[in-house]
Amino acid sequence: MMRRFLPSGNQRRGVAFIVVIWVLVLLTVMLSGFIVIARTEMLQARHLFDGATARYAAEAGLSRVVREMLNPDVQTRWVPDGRVYEFDFEGAKVRVEIQDESGKIDINQADETVLVPMFQQLGLDPIEAQRLADAIIDWRDVDELVRPMGAEDDDYEAADLPYGSADVPFTTVGELQQVLGMTYELFEKLEPEITIYGGAGRPSPAYATEFGLMLYPNMNPQLAQQLVQQRRLLNPADGGASGLSMPDGTSLLAGGGGGTYTVRSEARLKNGAKTTLDATIRLGGAPGARAYSILKWREGSAR
Repeated sequence: MMRRFLPSGNQRRGVAFIVVIWVLVLLTVMLSGFIVIARTEMLQARHLFDGATARYAAEAGLSRVVREMLNPDVQTRWVPDGRVYEFDFEGAKVRVEIQDESGKIDINQADETVLVPMFQQLGLDPIEAQRLADAIIDWRDVDELVRPMGAEDDDYEAADLPYGSADVPFTTVGELQQVLGMTYELFEKLEPEITIYGGAGRPSPAYATEFGLMLYPNMNPQLAQQLVQQRRLLNPADGGASGLSMPDGTSLLAGGGGGTYTVRSEARLKNGAKTTLDATIRLGGAPGARAYSILKWREGSAR
């Protein structure tokens, strides 16, 4: 009777075979999981490595700009008027653009004859453009007198804002967003064209973009585009460059730079990974100190 209920040898071998199959399946699943994890970690490490490589190549682009801007030879010195320079660095292709800050609109210096057409270029009607221009001037001036369409502390309070006009010059470009009537969408369009380091009421035509040149009398979009294209083909040290002029006869290359630059440096690796660095720098410093100081720094990620 006892022998009748014991499994036969074939049955025991069948059960063992099924157990072995399940163990193999389990091991296969576990091994597949380990492979996926290892591959994911490898891709993450590669991504981090490519990002770091591209970032340092972009920083090399910034260092190269400093070197070229300090070049005493005017024939070979790079020109900071927005033109593009490219070079290879440790297997990366580096592309840099340089613009002298004097070629931008200084929101601490520009008056309404510049601010109003500046806003009109962005599509605002004359009344709204004048309102924003007056609000900007009221923000930065030291008095409490309200311009005809401007805004002082009472106007900010009426708009339920927790602050009033600063009554001091702008300390950052981003501060412009706090001016009554300014929107983020409008600021986003305007940001590449404005500065607090220009030092003059109008952008220098030697370094201005088409947008900046449009703020000069008797200028039109076609002429502004043509002048910028021609200017970027010339070296200011060349004799033929002096013939390029504004509508009033002023040389397009008149006016020196201010020593403060906006630099956009993009580094791209052979596998497509890239990093973009945007910085505003000022050359010079105390003896023995760094050759430049960083005023603004923003960088993108590799992708």
